[in-house]
Parts: sequence; C-alpha cells; structure tokens
Amino acid sequence: MNPTVYPIVFSTSAYVPIALGFFGLGTGYLIYFPQELFGYPKRDEAVNLGTGMWGIWLPGFCQFVTGTILFLGLTLFQVFKGPPLYMAALAFSAYGIHWFALGYNRMKGADPRPNAFMAIGFLAISALGAIVFFHAGDWPVGLLFLGLCGVYLADIPASLKAMHPFSERALGFFHMITGFWLIYLMFAATLDIASGFHLPL
Repeated sequence: MNPTVYPIVFSTSAYVPIALGFFGLGTGYLIYFPQELFGYPKRDEAVNLGTGMWGIWLPGFCQFVTGTILFLGLTLFQVFKGPPLYMAALAFSAYGIHWFALGYNRMKGADPRPNAFMAIGFLAISALGAIVFFHAGDWPVGLLFLGLCGVYLADIPASLKAMHPFSERALGFFHMITGFWLIYLMFAATLDIASGFHLPL
C-alpha cells in the first residue's frame, strides 16, 4: 500500500526582496561615480582597495542575495508570482556575480580592458530588461534598465581607454543618474510594501 503524499504548498508572499538589490547597486554606483565623473578621489592603490571592497559587498553581495531569493521563490518554493520577476531574478543574479569580479579586479588594480567585452553581454541583459518591463507596463523599472544600457555602452570605450577622459566621464554620468534612480526605487519598493504607499514602481 502506497503512503499518501501531501504536497507542501507555500502561500504567495508580497515581500519580494527587490529593495535590497536596488539599494546595493544604487549605493555602489554612488560610490563609483565621483571618481569617474569628477576625478575624486584620484585613483591610487588605496582608492582601488576601498572602492573594490565596496563593489564586492554592496552591488555584488546585495544583488546576488536578491537574485538567489527571487529564483528560489519563483521556482522551488513558488512564493513569488509575476513573470517579470524572472527577469529581475536573472538581472540581480548576473549583475551581482559580475560585481564580485569588478570589485576584486579593482582591488588588485587589474587590467580593465576585458571589461569592455563583458559589457557587451551585460548590455544585452540590460536591453532585455527594458523590453520585459516596458512590455509589462512597469515604466520605472524599464527606465532603470535604460540607465543600465547607458552604463554598459559607456563602459566599453571607458574600459578600452578610448576617447579618454570623455568615456570615463560618460560612465560616471550614467552611474550617477542610474544610482539616484535606484535609490528612488529602493524607497518606492520599501514604502509600497511596508507602509502601503502607492509610489510608481
């Protein structure tokens, strides 16, 4: 006689952890842009160590944790609903992992030229995210992915030191505007979920 198997079903959760990912990437961009846009602080071994460490832990770890929770919540536990969250899980995971490499390479003063070819793949993910979220009617997150497209378009010549210093300043500009938008999205996600606000998100 076969035992009765009762499937475990979890309730849908409204507590999608996207605010952590927005905060991590946004703060990382705000740390990096002054050096790229204004040359402050001037790059040296100590500055590379500091910015590299922050790159690993804020945009790296925060996004990786967010992406991992989203993938688990969408697939294994099925506590999150909404197809666009699959795109969010892909983006947070991929961006988090690549920031582990970016931060470590910055700490070690590694050659930045391979970043130009990395940026091609991440430009594709950014364009994909813009398509998914604008198609879903979520223009605030769609705008975020347009900002990320600008980041990776600027990162290609900046990494190759082409048109320097304009290319690095362009990278800093996109880091700045996208970073501040990410901080807004962090506020909107937290206030909407935790306090019942209805900010655009």
